[in-house]
Amino acid sequence: MKKLIAAVLAVLLVASSLSGCAKKKQTVKVGASPTPHAEILNQVKDAMAKEGYDLEVQEFSDYVMPNTALESGDLDANYFQHKPYMDQFNTDNGTHLVSVAAIHYEPMGIFAGKTKTLADLPDGGSIAVPNDATNEARALMLLEANGVIKLKDGVGLKATKLDVAENPKNIEIVEVEAAQLCNDLPDVDLAVINGNYAIQGGLSISDALAMEAADSEAAQTYANIIAVKEGHENDPGIKALVKCLETEEVRQYITDTYKGAVVALF
Repeated sequence: MKKLIAAVLAVLLVASSLSGCAKKKQTVKVGASPTPHAEILNQVKDAMAKEGYDLEVQEFSDYVMPNTALESGDLDANYFQHKPYMDQFNTDNGTHLVSVAAIHYEPMGIFAGKTKTLADLPDGGSIAVPNDATNEARALMLLEANGVIKLKDGVGLKATKLDVAENPKNIEIVEVEAAQLCNDLPDVDLAVINGNYAIQGGLSISDALAMEAADSEAAQTYANIIAVKEGHENDPGIKALVKCLETEEVRQYITDTYKGAVVALF
């Protein structure tokens, strides 16, 4: 009898131990813009659970807080930005963020406000562009590609509105916080809007008067990345996150859901 009781107790102890282990999943906290980043992350919660992690997605509506939260350790990773923006943020703020994977890019588009076509853009009209350095350059390059302005030779991805060399219609370039561009669209003739904010604002990429080509320098440079604080690149939870994202299932979700407004890069 004693042997039987001992055996039962041993089984219960093992079961309790296994149950305890099952409950002790590590949490991976990732900051993300609501669309499409958080939506994409939510698709891999089950896959992360199978890897032994609870994926917690925290949504942010701006481009600053998810980086400061990552630097402070409140987040394990973030997914909302491209590398040029991150590099500039590190320089400006003394942060130590690095990229571990390029997941997708979002073609930037020119959208109609008060003026409905590029051909109808009036003399002295206004065009809103993102006010952060890297996205402003990208917007200006798209305007140049569509004959609205001409930039100084060689400025490329470092261009600001001060680098406009030719402006035949005397267009006013209005710098606006990226998240506010859709809200300000009725007040300007045109706006150059990041893909994720266009989606959030109820716009479709098919509505754009012009958009970046998939093989453009900007589209290739501005891939949206998974970022972590330097030194955490090889954390098991981060490796699991990248593994779960870079799958055919996620690629198909991106293709089916965003219909060209978001393009997978893996």
